[in-house]
Amino acid sequence: MKQTFLIVVLALLGQLITAQQNQQDVEKKIDEIIKQLTLKEKVNMCHAQSKFSSPGVPRLGIPEIWMSDGPHGVRGEINWDNWGYAGWTNDSITAFPALTCLASTFNPDLSHQYGVAVGEEARYRRKDILLGPGVNIYRTPLNGRNFEYMGEDPYLASIMVVPYVQGVQENGVAACLKHYALNNQEEWRGHINVNVDDRTLHEIYLPAFKAAVEKGHVWSVMGAYNQYNGQHTSHHEVLVNKILKGDWGFDGVLVTDWGSAHNTKEAAYNGLDIEMGTWTDGLTSSTNFAYDNYYLADPFYELLKSGEIDESVVDEKVRRILRLMFRTNMNMERPLGRMNNKEHHDVARKVATEGIVLMKNEKNFFPLDSEKEMTIAVIGENATKMMTIGGGSSELKAQYEISPLEGIKQRFTKATILHSMGYSSGPSAYGRVIPPYLDQDSLHAAAVETAKKADIVLFVGGLNKNHHQDCEGGDRLAFELPFNQDALLNDIIEVNPNVGMVMISGNAVAMPWLKDVKAMIQAWYLGSETGNAIADVVSGDVNPSGKLPFSFPAKLEDNAAHFYGELSYPGDSIDQYYKEGILVGYRWHDTKKVKPLFAFGHGLSYSSFEMSNIKTDKDSYFAGETMTVSCDVANVGEVDGAEVVQVYVGKPKSEVERAVKELKGFDKIQVAANGKQSVNITINIDDLAYYCTDKSDWELEKGQYVVYVGTASDNIKKKIKVSVK
Repeated sequence: MKQTFLIVVLALLGQLITAQQNQQDVEKKIDEIIKQLTLKEKVNMCHAQSKFSSPGVPRLGIPEIWMSDGPHGVRGEINWDNWGYAGWTNDSITAFPALTCLASTFNPDLSHQYGVAVGEEARYRRKDILLGPGVNIYRTPLNGRNFEYMGEDPYLASIMVVPYVQGVQENGVAACLKHYALNNQEEWRGHINVNVDDRTLHEIYLPAFKAAVEKGHVWSVMGAYNQYNGQHTSHHEVLVNKILKGDWGFDGVLVTDWGSAHNTKEAAYNGLDIEMGTWTDGLTSSTNFAYDNYYLADPFYELLKSGEIDESVVDEKVRRILRLMFRTNMNMERPLGRMNNKEHHDVARKVATEGIVLMKNEKNFFPLDSEKEMTIAVIGENATKMMTIGGGSSELKAQYEISPLEGIKQRFTKATILHSMGYSSGPSAYGRVIPPYLDQDSLHAAAVETAKKADIVLFVGGLNKNHHQDCEGGDRLAFELPFNQDALLNDIIEVNPNVGMVMISGNAVAMPWLKDVKAMIQAWYLGSETGNAIADVVSGDVNPSGKLPFSFPAKLEDNAAHFYGELSYPGDSIDQYYKEGILVGYRWHDTKKVKPLFAFGHGLSYSSFEMSNIKTDKDSYFAGETMTVSCDVANVGEVDGAEVVQVYVGKPKSEVERAVKELKGFDKIQVAANGKQSVNITINIDDLAYYCTDKSDWELEKGQYVVYVGTASDNIKKKIKVSVK
């Protein structure tokens, strides 16, 4: 046994030494390349040459860097100098579910499969940087880009982002973590100055970024548009120099969001490496807006040439860019990639089905029997509206997208399927709303008549990717469903009470009709396999196991950001103040005793689970130790299913303000019908620390803690007291 252990240790040590030697060799090569570059060539490498590329150095064989949106699939090819699509016929891809759906799977292994698959498609399309994933925290349900992120909890986002990043980068494609940092709304995103205390910054808004850097070893990071403490975040002294590149040791490339640079000297000195998209007219308008006039272009060159900025500043940027190239387009061993293959379609469908959340299921309304002869009315524009189109930079040119209506028709072949739009939202358009051209009253009336003829109604509604909904460039204007859907639902329920709601959205919405519908599933934006995944769950072919990655407030003012008024959200157009501090999401609902409509971690199943033998391995711990929380989970239902055991920890009588409890561990397990599984969840005691602003460091309090074990933040099965000495 000892001999085997020694062999393993020696092998790992050998791998580490080899990796260090390889890295040293790369750094030596970079040193030699930098010596051969002219000052102008160095500067050129630090800014865009087109909408999605930065220049190489042809005379030395240094390639261009090509980038692409986005986190849910590789965007269609964009023109060189404008935002129009290039009209290629070979750039249609697999559309994967939005990251809210991925987060709701609570399945890190599936996150890795997602990353590998989307990375393979990016590699096949010859992209060097994939602009994603996004890990900004869900602070308000009005944020137009929440669907691109991983929810409200920093621990969940941290656990889910690391395997995604690793999966993408296994293909020799750099993941680009975004939007660093505090870009938690679209309203006034280009200039709003976020005021937030250091403790909240480090405990809520930075952990997922930190995990992706320190554990995922992400190769690139994208700066954000907004300001923090009076300085733009894409070239920020504290966020970039001190935290990202200092404390966390990030050795990759910091890229601007498109147009987020604002000052040449700040960009030079505060860690920005590649500037993209500052003037969107590119080379096609006039020399006043040419790429050479970017902040890190000719203005940077002139300051370097005059000696006002030392050449070592640009050398550091070029070193990072070349390091990224040796990991991507100058890595001769990277794989070739694949696109639109069955394996990718299977991953997309698996993520979609595992991410769908069964929110309510009165009298086992779901699943519906796919072998039964019945009439199903599928009502709602979202039953047929393509959701891969629109939404801003995350929009996709999918090879195919199976609509909910199509998926239901294919699965329920013995049923009579009726469809009625019910409402119309108008065409998708970035930055503006195009009014619908169909008469809403007529659509409304027709849908009610259709509902009268059916045994069951599936209302497929919610939001879409239009401006002022789930879309970049603008936040939602109201918490309610748009296009009079609430009134339509009420009228349908009056004529047919057998209504199941299929909510398509990346955000929480008001639900005044919730008590009157029999069941509801949260179906997110599911990509290419949307219809198949919804049919899988509705029919019971897949037992739902998704859990909510953010809280659904009953009304908007129950959300912490909105409770404190306009200065908290959206601000006064110049400043905003995160007055709720660390009490974001379920932390707010628990601590302030504000009952949510649906709690963080909530999600039902077609089976039933019972937890027993819940315990910790000890009742007392020291700093540096680990705590193991164990339990048995029995499936007492009639179908196989999955449950997510969630472990939260709280510190009563703390010396600082604390949330009642915070998620510190979880495990998703498959349990066969009438079967049982044991679960062991390990928590580092050091992770129970809070960020002490007096010390600018983490502080672990001594004393009593409470461990909460359950299946949702509001469904705790046992509380266990432990102490930290």
